[in-house]
Amino acid sequence: MLPVTLLTGADEEFRGAVGANLLAAAGSTGVLIEYDVSDLPSGEVVRIARTAAGVIDQETIRMGHPCVSCAMRGTLVQLLISIAAVDRYGVAIVSVPGAGDTQSLAEEIAREDELRVDAVITAVNSATVVDDLTGDEFIQDRGIATAAEDGRVIAEVIARQIEYADAVVLSTEDATTKALIQAINPQARVQTTPAGLLAVRLHDPDAAETRTEPGSITAPLNDDGAVQTLVWQSERPFHPERLYEVLEDLVTGTARGRGTVWIATQHRNRLSWDSFGTNISIGVLGPWLADLPADRWAGVGQQHQARSALVWHPEYGDRASYLSITGVGLDTRELTARLDGCVLRADEAVHPLTDPFAPYLEGSSAA
Repeated sequence: MLPVTLLTGADEEFRGAVGANLLAAAGSTGVLIEYDVSDLPSGEVVRIARTAAGVIDQETIRMGHPCVSCAMRGTLVQLLISIAAVDRYGVAIVSVPGAGDTQSLAEEIAREDELRVDAVITAVNSATVVDDLTGDEFIQDRGIATAAEDGRVIAEVIARQIEYADAVVLSTEDATTKALIQAINPQARVQTTPAGLLAVRLHDPDAAETRTEPGSITAPLNDDGAVQTLVWQSERPFHPERLYEVLEDLVTGTARGRGTVWIATQHRNRLSWDSFGTNISIGVLGPWLADLPADRWAGVGQQHQARSALVWHPEYGDRASYLSITGVGLDTRELTARLDGCVLRADEAVHPLTDPFAPYLEGSSAA
């Protein structure tokens, strides 16, 4: 079985340096697979596999649709299986371009008997990551090769890379950067070199899936220094208009927000809260457990099931809002007051309320 290490990171230069370092550490039994995505807009990606001695495989992948993940999917697995069959190599290191979907690749690789994902590592540029995670720049504006319709902000790209990672390698030691990363992913190993990250089984696919479960929250191990995380919850639903009016204010100065939302006018829909920097998205996760027969509960995420078992309300069931919002210099007291002010009061009726979220949620399925 061939151990595979997935390396990701939005900073191409630093990711390349970490990849070279990992290959050197692997010695003569290591293979590094990289992708040249400079011609992605024209539908071509060049995949290069090399050892310390030189290039052992090079292929130009042509696509009708210029997508980094599409270029890697399928062809990467076949290459890895062929490398495993040679029985000469001890580890394959795959450098995933900045716009690539590392989680889907890890899951695809794990389905093959000949392959095993040992670690998912994210390379982070300490000099820029705080501004990236708290900003509003789009991935297209950063010059990262991706599909033309990719509308993600750089904060989302980096946050999701960090959340799925087993280890994060920083370009330099920085206390605020390290604290912010650990707040976003408390389970990740954070260090300034990739030393000790090869030949170690770090990746637990079930744990990685659980910590990235839509609608879940993050509970940091500590909350000291410049980085703060507010963990907030309410057994009453949000007033739709009051929440809508202050959405931008709620995410100003934050890096990552996530959780489950109950809006009074969306009684049947369990909603997700995902904020990345100053960008926020609220979408339909599906029905509440209270509206599902017990034999369909297995299809709902593990974190939500576990939380519901602990805080089940005698009248509302699992209906509730719970959020974790992380930022640098975050005023958690003020943010708490703002969120509390958005909750529907006991003397307020639901039926006359206007729902400004409805146009954005129409067409979503709660089945």
